[in-house]
Amino acid sequence: MAKRAFLLGGSGQTGRALVPRLQERGWEVVVASRGERVVPEGVEHVQVDRTEPGALERALGSGADVLVDFAAFEPEHADQLLSLRDLVGSLVVLSSAAVYFPEDEADFASLPLPIPERYATVAPGPGGYASKKAAIEQTLLGQSTLPATLLRAGAIHGPWSAWAREWHFVKRMLDGRRVIVLAYRGESRFHTISVHNLAELIWLAAERPGSRVLNAGDPAPPTLLEISRAIARALGHEWAEVLIDEPAGEVGSTVWSVEHPVVLDMTDAEFELGYRPVTTYERAAPETVAWLVEATKGRPWQEVLPRSAELMEDAFDYEAEDEFLRNLTQG
Repeated sequence: MAKRAFLLGGSGQTGRALVPRLQERGWEVVVASRGERVVPEGVEHVQVDRTEPGALERALGSGADVLVDFAAFEPEHADQLLSLRDLVGSLVVLSSAAVYFPEDEADFASLPLPIPERYATVAPGPGGYASKKAAIEQTLLGQSTLPATLLRAGAIHGPWSAWAREWHFVKRMLDGRRVIVLAYRGESRFHTISVHNLAELIWLAAERPGSRVLNAGDPAPPTLLEISRAIARALGHEWAEVLIDEPAGEVGSTVWSVEHPVVLDMTDAEFELGYRPVTTYERAAPETVAWLVEATKGRPWQEVLPRSAELMEDAFDYEAEDEFLRNLTQG
């Protein structure tokens, strides 16, 4: 009898990468979402709002061997998942590497290189994104009645994203920019994770239920300069690279820009699950870039990438960049 996977919030970018991986291995897959996105063809879909009392129980029906939660953002979501212990065999829950990050970015220098899962996290609580994720982890890992794997993902990349960091470079290329300014001399290293590598980790965790927390990152995480070059190659774009020591206001800053490297230790994932990455950042970049170009063609990019619009509000101030470059050449 085929195993059944219930993907809560599974219509997003990682869910789309996970569905075929599970189906190819004989799993029955149900994608549960609020119906805001088109669900891939050939997969069962159930519309559900987890905030409605009893909605998840009804959506699960006779249950599932694994529930994969892509949308666990509030501490109470952990208790909600545990209330389903009679309906699901195990959990795989997407957490975030943000749980390691100090509140003050100046303290990033204190992070070990690489960061192991045993390193201290932010205090669990109802405050910001990272503290909420830490609270979810604390609840799920502090019980033994329902096996739960927590995956601390780095900077996720792939098509079908509402929050595409690659847009920082793709938009500039589409706008015909011929110079890119990168702070910290392009040496920032903020661990990335392809949706395909993340899907591989999720599938392996579903096949091997257990209570654990694991990092989720690509092999050989690229520097910012390597990211910009991979995207430029994917679009056949050439530009001059201006590498500066520190951001000049927002000029030179990107969503990956950190003064000190943030790299995750992937040893436990390899040991616990037998994880082997299926792609690299450079191999995966063309798919993401092609999707961004096609998805934003003839449409306001802010509608296609709402989270990017929120977090990149000041990222495309070309006048400030041009003034910085003029001052640089005149000085």
